[in-house]
Amino acid sequence: MAEPPGPPRGRSAPLGAAPGHGRSRPGGTGAGAERRARSWAAGTLLLLLLLPPGDAGGEMCGSCPGPLRNGSVVARYCASRAGAESRGRCCLDPGPPRRLLGLDLSNCSLHSLPAAFAEAAPVVVLDLTENPLAALPNSSFLGFTNLQSLAVPLELECPGGSSAWQEVAEHGSSRLCHGQRNPCNSSGELAWLCPENAACAPDGPGFTQCLCASPFHGYKCLREGAFPVLPFCTILGAVTAALSLLLWGTQRRKAKAP
Repeated sequence: MAEPPGPPRGRSAPLGAAPGHGRSRPGGTGAGAERRARSWAAGTLLLLLLLPPGDAGGEMCGSCPGPLRNGSVVARYCASRAGAESRGRCCLDPGPPRRLLGLDLSNCSLHSLPAAFAEAAPVVVLDLTENPLAALPNSSFLGFTNLQSLAVPLELECPGGSSAWQEVAEHGSSRLCHGQRNPCNSSGELAWLCPENAACAPDGPGFTQCLCASPFHGYKCLREGAFPVLPFCTILGAVTAALSLLLWGTQRRKAKAP
Protein backbone atom coordinates (compact mmCIF):
# COMPACT_ATOMS: atom_id res chain seq x y z
CA MET A 1 0.00 0.00 0.00
CA ALA A 2 1.45 3.34 -1.07
CA GLU A 3 2.40 5.81 1.65
CA PRO A 4 0.51 9.09 1.69
CA PRO A 5 2.51 11.93 0.16
CA GLY A 6 4.43 13.98 2.72
CA PRO A 7 5.17 17.65 2.73
CA PRO A 8 7.46 18.92 -0.02
CA ARG A 9 11.12 18.56 0.81
CA GLY A 10 13.13 21.60 1.60
CA ARG A 11 10.25 23.34 3.41
CA SER A 12 9.04 23.26 6.96
CA ALA A 13 5.71 24.44 8.26
CA PRO A 14 5.21 25.69 11.82
CA LEU A 15 3.46 23.24 14.10
CA GLY A 16 -0.27 23.93 14.14
CA ALA A 17 -0.06 26.43 11.31
CA ALA A 18 -3.28 27.20 9.56
CA PRO A 19 -3.75 26.07 5.99
CA GLY A 20 -2.03 28.34 3.55
CA HIS A 21 0.49 29.62 6.09
CA GLY A 22 3.66 30.79 4.38
CA ARG A 23 1.90 31.42 1.06
CA SER A 24 1.23 34.74 -0.58
CA ARG A 25 -2.21 35.88 0.42
CA PRO A 26 -4.44 38.00 -1.80
CA GLY A 27 -3.13 41.51 -1.69
CA GLY A 28 0.17 40.38 -0.16
CA THR A 29 2.19 41.64 -3.07
CA GLY A 30 0.63 45.11 -2.73
CA ALA A 31 1.26 45.18 1.01
CA GLY A 32 4.87 44.20 0.47
CA ALA A 33 5.27 46.93 -2.10
CA GLU A 34 3.74 49.40 0.32
CA ARG A 35 6.15 48.35 3.06
CA ARG A 36 9.09 48.68 0.66
CA ALA A 37 7.85 52.12 -0.37
CA ARG A 38 7.67 53.19 3.27
CA SER A 39 11.17 51.83 3.91
CA TRP A 40 12.46 53.71 0.88
CA ALA A 41 10.74 56.91 2.07
CA ALA A 42 12.26 56.57 5.53
CA GLY A 43 15.70 55.99 4.03
CA THR A 44 15.27 58.96 1.71
CA LEU A 45 14.27 61.16 4.64
CA LEU A 46 17.36 60.06 6.54
CA LEU A 47 19.56 60.73 3.50
CA LEU A 48 18.10 64.20 2.97
CA LEU A 49 18.70 65.09 6.60
CA LEU A 50 22.32 64.00 6.47
CA LEU A 51 23.21 65.44 3.07
CA PRO A 52 24.82 68.89 2.95
CA PRO A 53 22.69 71.76 1.60
CA GLY A 54 22.61 72.29 -2.14
CA ASP A 55 23.29 75.32 -4.29
CA ALA A 56 22.77 78.77 -2.83
CA GLY A 57 19.90 80.91 -3.98
CA GLY A 58 16.94 78.65 -3.34
CA GLU A 59 13.56 80.29 -3.71
CA MET A 60 15.02 83.80 -3.70
CA CYS A 61 15.99 83.47 -7.37
CA GLY A 62 12.31 83.13 -8.32
CA SER A 63 10.82 85.43 -5.70
CA CYS A 64 10.45 88.14 -8.34
CA PRO A 65 9.38 87.36 -11.95
CA GLY A 66 11.68 87.82 -14.90
CA PRO A 67 15.46 87.77 -15.41
CA LEU A 68 18.05 90.28 -14.24
CA ARG A 69 17.01 93.79 -15.21
CA ASN A 70 19.21 95.45 -17.80
CA GLY A 71 21.29 98.20 -16.24
CA SER A 72 20.89 97.06 -12.63
CA VAL A 73 23.99 96.90 -10.45
CA VAL A 74 23.57 93.12 -10.31
CA ALA A 75 23.34 92.72 -14.09
CA ARG A 76 26.46 94.87 -14.59
CA TYR A 77 28.38 92.94 -11.96
CA CYS A 78 27.31 89.58 -13.40
CA ALA A 79 28.37 90.64 -16.93
CA SER A 80 31.79 91.75 -15.67
CA ARG A 81 32.58 88.53 -13.81
CA ALA A 82 34.01 85.73 -15.96
CA GLY A 83 32.02 82.49 -15.80
CA ALA A 84 29.11 83.96 -13.84
CA GLU A 85 25.64 83.02 -15.05
CA SER A 86 22.14 84.23 -14.30
CA ARG A 87 19.17 82.21 -13.05
CA GLY A 88 15.99 84.17 -12.57
CA ARG A 89 16.88 87.23 -10.52
CA CYS A 90 20.16 85.69 -9.31
CA CYS A 91 23.76 85.86 -10.48
CA LEU A 92 25.58 82.61 -9.70
CA ASP A 93 29.17 81.47 -9.67
CA PRO A 94 29.24 78.20 -11.68
CA GLY A 95 31.17 76.46 -8.89
CA PRO A 96 30.93 73.70 -7.89
CA PRO A 97 29.32 74.31 -5.54
CA ARG A 98 27.41 77.26 -6.92
CA ARG A 99 27.65 80.47 -4.91
CA LEU A 100 25.13 83.27 -4.88
CA LEU A 101 26.94 86.38 -6.09
CA GLY A 102 24.13 88.83 -6.81
CA LEU A 103 20.40 89.26 -6.27
CA ASP A 104 18.25 91.72 -8.22
CA LEU A 105 14.97 92.52 -6.45
CA SER A 106 14.48 95.88 -8.10
CA ASN A 107 10.95 96.91 -9.18
CA CYS A 108 9.30 93.92 -7.45
CA SER A 109 6.59 95.90 -5.62
CA LEU A 110 8.10 94.93 -2.28
CA HIS A 111 6.67 96.57 0.85
CA SER A 112 8.92 94.42 3.03
CA LEU A 113 11.76 91.97 2.50
CA PRO A 114 10.80 88.39 1.45
CA ALA A 115 10.45 85.79 4.19
CA ALA A 116 13.39 83.82 2.79
CA PHE A 117 15.66 86.88 2.55
CA ALA A 118 18.21 85.27 4.89
CA GLU A 119 19.06 82.84 2.05
CA ALA A 120 20.67 85.78 0.24
CA ALA A 121 23.34 86.23 2.94
CA PRO A 122 26.25 85.16 0.62
CA VAL A 123 25.53 87.91 -1.97
CA VAL A 124 28.18 90.38 -3.04
CA VAL A 125 25.81 92.72 -4.92
CA LEU A 126 22.16 93.41 -4.04
CA ASP A 127 19.59 95.70 -5.70
CA LEU A 128 16.42 96.73 -3.84
CA THR A 129 15.62 99.89 -5.79
CA GLU A 130 12.22 100.92 -7.19
CA ASN A 131 10.31 99.25 -4.36
CA PRO A 132 7.89 100.89 -1.87
CA LEU A 133 9.94 99.56 1.04
CA ALA A 134 9.31 100.79 4.55
CA ALA A 135 12.12 101.19 7.06
CA LEU A 136 13.98 97.90 7.28
CA PRO A 137 14.56 96.13 10.63
CA ASN A 138 18.08 96.54 12.00
CA SER A 139 18.73 92.80 11.78
CA SER A 140 17.73 92.49 8.09
CA PHE A 141 21.35 92.27 6.92
CA LEU A 142 22.75 90.29 9.82
CA GLY A 143 25.22 87.75 8.41
CA PHE A 144 25.68 89.56 5.05
CA THR A 145 29.46 89.67 5.47
CA ASN A 146 30.22 89.42 1.71
CA LEU A 147 27.95 92.30 0.69
CA GLN A 148 29.99 95.02 -1.06
CA SER A 149 27.44 96.89 -3.19
CA LEU A 150 23.87 97.59 -2.09
CA ALA A 151 21.33 99.76 -3.94
CA VAL A 152 18.26 100.88 -1.96
CA PRO A 153 15.47 103.41 -2.56
CA LEU A 154 16.51 106.98 -1.77
CA GLU A 155 14.08 107.07 1.16
CA LEU A 156 16.12 104.41 2.98
CA GLU A 157 19.47 104.80 4.66
CA CYS A 158 22.32 102.37 4.17
CA PRO A 159 22.08 99.54 6.74
CA GLY A 160 24.37 100.17 9.66
CA GLY A 161 24.57 103.87 8.80
CA SER A 162 27.04 105.73 6.61
CA SER A 163 29.92 104.74 8.90
CA ALA A 164 29.41 101.06 7.95
CA TRP A 165 30.35 101.80 4.30
CA GLN A 166 33.35 103.25 2.55
CA GLU A 167 31.22 105.19 0.09
CA VAL A 168 27.58 106.30 0.07
CA ALA A 169 26.26 108.01 -3.07
CA GLU A 170 22.91 109.10 -4.50
CA HIS A 171 21.92 108.30 -8.09
CA GLY A 172 18.52 109.64 -9.06
CA SER A 173 15.93 107.82 -6.95
CA SER A 174 18.37 105.31 -5.47
CA ARG A 175 21.12 105.25 -2.87
CA LEU A 176 24.27 103.18 -3.42
CA CYS A 177 26.13 101.76 -0.42
CA HIS A 178 29.54 100.54 -1.52
CA GLY A 179 32.44 98.87 0.27
CA GLN A 180 31.31 97.37 3.57
CA ARG A 181 33.65 98.35 6.37
CA ASN A 182 34.98 96.00 9.01
CA PRO A 183 33.61 97.46 12.27
CA CYS A 184 36.24 95.59 14.27
CA ASN A 185 38.94 97.82 12.75
CA SER A 186 37.14 101.07 13.52
CA SER A 187 37.35 100.91 17.30
CA GLY A 188 39.54 99.00 19.71
CA GLU A 189 36.69 98.98 22.23
CA LEU A 190 34.89 96.19 20.33
CA ALA A 191 37.73 93.77 21.04
CA TRP A 192 37.07 94.12 24.77
CA LEU A 193 33.47 92.95 24.30
CA CYS A 194 34.64 89.45 23.35
CA PRO A 195 35.75 86.74 25.79
CA GLU A 196 39.41 86.19 26.49
CA ASN A 197 39.82 83.40 23.92
CA ALA A 198 37.78 85.04 21.15
CA ALA A 199 38.33 87.70 18.52
CA CYS A 200 36.01 90.30 17.00
CA ALA A 201 34.76 89.55 13.45
CA PRO A 202 32.26 91.33 11.12
CA ASP A 203 28.72 89.96 10.93
CA GLY A 204 27.07 92.24 8.39
CA PRO A 205 26.83 96.03 7.97
CA GLY A 206 27.30 97.54 11.43
CA PHE A 207 27.28 94.14 13.16
CA THR A 208 30.06 92.23 14.88
CA GLN A 209 30.46 88.77 16.34
CA CYS A 210 32.97 87.03 18.57
CA LEU A 211 34.69 83.99 17.07
CA CYS A 212 36.59 81.56 19.24
CA ALA A 213 40.31 81.38 18.59
CA SER A 214 41.70 77.90 17.85
CA PRO A 215 41.68 75.52 19.70
CA PHE A 216 38.96 76.99 21.96
CA HIS A 217 35.23 76.45 21.43
CA GLY A 218 31.93 76.20 23.30
CA TYR A 219 30.23 78.66 25.64
CA LYS A 220 32.35 81.82 25.96
CA CYS A 221 35.16 79.85 24.27
CA LEU A 222 36.03 78.13 27.55
CA ARG A 223 36.49 74.63 26.11
CA GLU A 224 39.88 73.80 24.67
CA GLY A 225 40.56 71.21 21.99
CA ALA A 226 38.99 70.16 18.72
CA PHE A 227 35.23 70.03 18.42
CA PRO A 228 34.05 66.38 18.70
CA VAL A 229 32.83 66.10 15.11
CA LEU A 230 32.66 62.28 14.98
CA PRO A 231 30.62 61.81 18.19
CA PHE A 232 28.34 64.70 17.19
CA CYS A 233 27.67 63.22 13.74
CA THR A 234 27.20 59.74 15.23
CA ILE A 235 24.63 60.94 17.75
CA LEU A 236 22.85 63.03 15.10
CA GLY A 237 22.71 60.08 12.71
CA ALA A 238 21.45 57.71 15.41
CA VAL A 239 18.70 60.11 16.50
CA THR A 240 17.66 60.72 12.89
CA ALA A 241 17.57 56.98 12.14
CA ALA A 242 15.54 56.29 15.30
CA LEU A 243 13.00 58.96 14.40
CA SER A 244 12.75 57.63 10.84
CA LEU A 245 12.19 54.06 12.08
CA LEU A 246 9.62 55.26 14.59
CA LEU A 247 7.75 57.09 11.85
CA TRP A 248 7.93 54.06 9.56
CA GLY A 249 6.69 51.71 12.31
CA THR A 250 3.81 54.01 13.25
CA GLN A 251 2.63 54.29 9.67
CA ARG A 252 2.97 50.53 9.23
CA ARG A 253 0.71 49.81 12.20
CA LYS A 254 -1.86 52.27 10.90
CA ALA A 255 -1.82 50.55 7.51
CA LYS A 256 -2.37 47.10 9.12
CA ALA A 257 -5.24 48.29 11.28
CA PRO A 258 -8.66 47.13 9.92
